[in-house]
Amino acid sequence: MEAKALGFLAAGLGAALAVIGAGLGIGKLAAAALEAIGRQPEAAGDLRGAMIIMAALIEGVALFAVVVCLILATK
Repeated sequence: MEAKALGFLAAGLGAALAVIGAGLGIGKLAAAALEAIGRQPEAAGDLRGAMIIMAALIEGVALFAVVVCLILATK
């Protein structure tokens, strides 16, 4: 297999792993937040805000990883 083709394959696998990891992380975050809201409903507003901020940070890291994979694919 040609080196450029292997680079594209590695970039695709890296991007896929980044997206899967982000999905699992956000899913675990949401499950924990909903469980905490179920235990203490009066803290729902604070937990929801923290959950949204953390989900955005996780999504940002995943986007950064995908961009790095795409940049490395073109090298």
